[in-house]
Amino acid sequence: MTAPLSPHDQQPPNPPIPDADGGGADEQPRLGRELRDAAIAAVAVAVCGVVLGLLWEQLAPQVPLISDGSAVYLKNSEGEQAVGADGWFALMGLGFGVLTAAAVFWWRRAGGIAVVIGLAVGAVLGSLIAWRLGVALGPTQNVVAHAKAVGPNKVFYAPLELRAKGALLAWPVAAMATLLALTSAFGPRDPQPPQHWDGWSAPKPPGDTPDQ
Repeated sequence: MTAPLSPHDQQPPNPPIPDADGGGADEQPRLGRELRDAAIAAVAVAVCGVVLGLLWEQLAPQVPLISDGSAVYLKNSEGEQAVGADGWFALMGLGFGVLTAAAVFWWRRAGGIAVVIGLAVGAVLGSLIAWRLGVALGPTQNVVAHAKAVGPNKVFYAPLELRAKGALLAWPVAAMATLLALTSAFGPRDPQPPQHWDGWSAPKPPGDTPDQ
């Protein structure tokens, strides 16, 4: 007959040692996938800047100029075409931000900080590509040579310019706001921890004694 064992004696002498890398072997493939998805999102969104640049060059209002042979003047001194070019770029940037964010969310609904950064980087690059491409496809930057080529008293158009550089931020800001709204509304939810009851009951109020 042996003596009863205490709870301390019932524990194994050598408890298992947790894995030293803390599950790092599983974290590395996941990190690699997130970085790959971020790179794909950045490149795909940046390529959309080509479409924005083409649309901006076609839709932005042009500034008419005229030359008298010695100087170049605005044909309509009260025209707002220059401001309209900035406005068109900003409005289309907002639209592209909403569309690209929705596409990235649909493709990678699980989210992740890497995909968010990829979307932001791609939106900034897309705005820069659209700006430079639209300027390059528009009228020549050499206004004097252009005036000489068309001749005096002939209307020609000023180079396409983006005077308000803040319009470049319309795309990334709209993309981040849209992605945040979609993630908050339709993103995956964290599982709720199960609730356990340990059998504890509230103490009885004073004076409430059990019946004898």
